[in-house]
Amino acid sequence: MSKRIDVRDLRVVYAERGDSFTALDGVSFSVEPGEFVSVIGASGCGKSTLLAVLEGLLPPESGSVSVDGEQVSGPGPERSVVFQQYSLFPWMTALGNVEFALGQARPDLKRKERRELAGEYLKKVALEGFENRFPKELSGGQQQRVAIARALAEDGEVLLMDEPFGAIDARNRALLQDLLLELWEGEAGASRKTVVFVTHDLEEAILLSDRIIMMEPGRVRAVFDVPLPRPRHRLSLLQDPAYVAFRGELAKIFFENEYQEVHSA
Repeated sequence: MSKRIDVRDLRVVYAERGDSFTALDGVSFSVEPGEFVSVIGASGCGKSTLLAVLEGLLPPESGSVSVDGEQVSGPGPERSVVFQQYSLFPWMTALGNVEFALGQARPDLKRKERRELAGEYLKKVALEGFENRFPKELSGGQQQRVAIARALAEDGEVLLMDEPFGAIDARNRALLQDLLLELWEGEAGASRKTVVFVTHDLEEAILLSDRIIMMEPGRVRAVFDVPLPRPRHRLSLLQDPAYVAFRGELAKIFFENEYQEVHSA
């Protein structure tokens, strides 16, 4: 199978006022078409920097990033993004925000077609009846649902998600995880999005992913295949011995440095 995303020997250096900081060094991995890959790691390890390079917003010092064989040199219509902060246009309604995305992705659509299709995407994320609400009239979870609907409406092959549920309370975070899982698993074959999902939450990564890339500062520490069948359901997964064992394996590595610091203090 051909690689949808290919990252080779990626190095990113931040320079300011004569000082420099290496954010990523020697990072390599690939993502297959239709695969859901999570990138996990502690704050400051380079997860968001990596996503910014994949978005085309940050040029690397060296190395390469390609999507479907084409070098990434800037943002592109094949890549949609969902940020941690909702980044909605505050002067547009929920429907207007999704319509705008459709207008950018499919300028051939007539206004009536855009409006009808935007309504369908909002229905997919359980926001039927909220079409005419402005962002300030929506909860944080609802705003993120609009952001997801907008990203889906852009219809890129790749969906990049930078801790999209990190600013949301625990209950709504779980609901949005389940919604994303349902939408992604519900897509068949070639229509399924390729997802790169940045998180610092082990449970979230296991629930959603086919593979997990664990980072340490600036580097890939390990890559894990998630040994759990799909479709996945949160409650049954939590009681699955395979889930418990895999989470324990990840946690041991993920928190290894913290454990060593505590025991050596």
